[in-house]
Amino acid sequence: MPAATPRGPLVADFQIAINGSLLSKAIAVHVIAVEVDDSVELPSMFAIELAGSENDGQILDWIDDQKLFAVGQAVEVSLGYVDDLASLIKGEITALEPEFVVDRLPRVTVRGYDRRHRLQRGCKVRTFVQQKDSDIAAQIAREAGLTAHTEDSSVVHEYVLQASQSDLEFLQERARLIEYEVSVDDQTLSFRAVANAASEIMTLTLNDELLEFYPRLSSAGQVSEVQVRGWSVRDKQAIIAQARVGAEVSSMGGQQSGAALAKRAFGAAAGVLGRHPPATQAEADQLAKARFNRDVLELIEGEGACLGRTDLRAGKVIRIGGLGSRFSGQYYVLSASHGYTPQEGYLTRFTIRRNAT
Repeated sequence: MPAATPRGPLVADFQIAINGSLLSKAIAVHVIAVEVDDSVELPSMFAIELAGSENDGQILDWIDDQKLFAVGQAVEVSLGYVDDLASLIKGEITALEPEFVVDRLPRVTVRGYDRRHRLQRGCKVRTFVQQKDSDIAAQIAREAGLTAHTEDSSVVHEYVLQASQSDLEFLQERARLIEYEVSVDDQTLSFRAVANAASEIMTLTLNDELLEFYPRLSSAGQVSEVQVRGWSVRDKQAIIAQARVGAEVSSMGGQQSGAALAKRAFGAAAGVLGRHPPATQAEADQLAKARFNRDVLELIEGEGACLGRTDLRAGKVIRIGGLGSRFSGQYYVLSASHGYTPQEGYLTRFTIRRNAT
């Protein structure tokens, strides 16, 4: 997509479709704000704010339109620039939030989420026997009427309990244990490894597209080794797994990971994972490596803002440039909030992480 810069601004624009039909111009002129929050940790959200007009004979017509703004309607939100829009979310309306104030025209916010929200409805108690986590994800996707796109998680579990949890809560718990993520694009559920080893999709540089950036480097929680311990009922022997400096899936272009930095500064330290005791050695090895990589990816965390980029999405790797050697480099995007208003145009705010410096 063409990228706006302070020296080369573009005209921001939006497009909204409900059940496949574009919002009419008569309704679109009432839109005063559009927001899409894209996240790897929560269901992605859209919010469309509309305001009344003094020229309207019936200023509440678009609030009371039962067919247009009905809970459950399918919505697609696109943002970008004139003649170059990209779809950011396909979701469903879940809430209407009107505002009635005595000295101001009424407003309403139409809010909804991607179809991950369906996995939050209700809780279940059940077991999964002789299945991989990726198999479990595929089954849950099918039950929700979604197409599954899963990355093989390799380890077969003899027994997994879903203990009075929603499908999303349960699936995200399983994903966190093995450093995977759950996402939904339209009607496809993805269950994949955290992709911080991927190549960057763009570079944001201060005084160019990057408007602000607030990184924080902290060694708190960094250990040089993660140990996982369990007991094999079948073999009647202890299970021990370790993941230490060198087990990083990627250094993200840095010179030393968070684990190596902390070890060099404060000496060796081991973290022990005991809340989820493994039943097999393969499971223990997977848990140890996943937890180690999850911890080191929290070495640098930051928030920033740039001129609107529809390709800046959660789950991607970007490069931040122009900030010196310590804080320049690759970062993994946890969330991206895309916002449009007629006054400010199109801006993207993001949260990111990096495992090395």
